[in-house]
Amino acid sequence: MDGSIEFTMGLSEGVAWPWPIAVYLFFAGISGGALTIALGMRFFLGQTENTPFLKAASLVSFVTISLGMICLVFDLTNPLFFWRILVFYNLNSVMSIGVIALTFYIPLVAIITLLALEEEVRDIKALNFLLPVIQAIKGFRRPMEIAVLVLALSVCAYTGFLISALIRFPLINTSALPALFVASGLSAGAASAKMLAVYMFKEPLHSKDMHVLHSAEWPIMFAEALFIFMIAMALFGGNAGAQAAFAAFHEGMWSSVFWIGVVGIGFMGPLLLNFATGKKFSHSASAFYLSGFCAVTGMMCLRLFILYAGQLHAI
Repeated sequence: MDGSIEFTMGLSEGVAWPWPIAVYLFFAGISGGALTIALGMRFFLGQTENTPFLKAASLVSFVTISLGMICLVFDLTNPLFFWRILVFYNLNSVMSIGVIALTFYIPLVAIITLLALEEEVRDIKALNFLLPVIQAIKGFRRPMEIAVLVLALSVCAYTGFLISALIRFPLINTSALPALFVASGLSAGAASAKMLAVYMFKEPLHSKDMHVLHSAEWPIMFAEALFIFMIAMALFGGNAGAQAAFAAFHEGMWSSVFWIGVVGIGFMGPLLLNFATGKKFSHSASAFYLSGFCAVTGMMCLRLFILYAGQLHAI
């Protein structure tokens, strides 16, 4: 035990980073994306109250990053020694830098969630002991929200930087991957928070906030599709190794995951539900939830495709 830690643990069946890492990337992306959208709206729209969307985004963000960290820890060869990652840092490791960001991000998200859910805490007598804590930290809310917004964006991008460090895999080792993961995180994070805001916090389907989010989701989806296209074209026109990796888009099981899961469900699903169905149905709760489910499913398929297809098409 020399205090160092290996950040490429979790080898299984010839794939360096297996499905728990994909699930972690999925949860971390949703967490960062949901809170980025919610705090961005809070700042740019001048919101001062705890809106249903902010409550939902905060709760989604805290739950998903917690679940993501569980996946990350259990993928380690020795999960019980996870605390060493929090003590011994290697600034030459992308994962170590990410852990530093997460060390600040997770407790701040918990605090923001507590502040956003103040009304709910007040209504539940068993949680009233938290009210003095809320009152004590209220004065620091603005700087904490600014810090969380920066960290949320960093977490979204970090998930892309984390796996793009695998230089042997052309599909993964691309500068567009962090931008793609930010865009997909914003899309799936917003979709998850929207559904929870409507279901749990009774946000009207056609409220002002929902209209703003609905207007923003199409440019985000376009950016996501553009980054995927850039990665595919860079591989198609690259060297022999890159061209071999391009086969991931048209050969094998993972190409089906891409075309059915990412393109079919993730992109075409929301488009068809919004523009190819009758106006009555496209504005219904059923279409709303189906569209959100498509966005979240497409993001998970994208993470799986990038991680698995990328590693299976090595130089």
